[in-house]
Amino acid sequence: MVDALTREATFPGNAREGASSPVLRTEGLTIRFGGLMALGGVDFEVRRGEIRAIIGPNGAGKSTFFNCLTGVLRPTSGRILFNGEDVTGLSPDRISRRGIARSYQITNILPNATALENVRIAAQSRRHGWNMVRHYRSFDDIIDKALAVLESVGLADKATEFAANLSHGEQRNLEIGIALATEPQLLCLDEPTAGMSARETHETVALIRRIAKDLTILIVEHDMQVVMELCHRITVLHYGNVLAEGTPAEIQQNPKVLEVYLKT
Repeated sequence: MVDALTREATFPGNAREGASSPVLRTEGLTIRFGGLMALGGVDFEVRRGEIRAIIGPNGAGKSTFFNCLTGVLRPTSGRILFNGEDVTGLSPDRISRRGIARSYQITNILPNATALENVRIAAQSRRHGWNMVRHYRSFDDIIDKALAVLESVGLADKATEFAANLSHGEQRNLEIGIALATEPQLLCLDEPTAGMSARETHETVALIRRIAKDLTILIVEHDMQVVMELCHRITVLHYGNVLAEGTPAEIQQNPKVLEVYLKT
């Protein structure tokens, strides 16, 4: 990990320094589990159109932070503001309807449904909800949307394949497609390249770059080469607190960050 941190960064071509107001901001975000402080008053913001990475050693609070943002966990104190609206403590479905979607460390798909059905269900939840009278195939816009999403994640030729039969990399990209079908403004990706081969990782990085043209992306990732090549800015968490923030080049040269990773 230290070797990756000291590599020369390759900056994304569409970085927009100082572009616009934050799409997401947390103020003093804190969560305790009994006597354990998992997040210790995190102040954080991500700008619209940014690809932001959150990194840190195991136990740093990365997944807890994601779970707070997406409504899985309710913070003990602090606030989460999305597009200026306080969404602190809202349920995951209400957070999703506001425009925040996420993927998970462990692939979260319907294995016995086709790729098209997986994405169609997500798209229908936004466009029409559940209709007990009309068959979903009568909603042409839903099918068109699902097919377009599969095209965008490189799975158009796998539409009729059962999700269980897809490769690991294809399943991970299908999960991104499911998230995209909910039409988010902010996409939270939890270790999107975990368990992938070098080729699959390269393809997923290219996919994230493509979809980032219309999205703000927050990513937790352990592959430091991916982080340094993909992200505009990086936030480093350590024991539930922000240790450092900056561009890839700044993080590479930050002595506190190097010390943390040297000790892991």
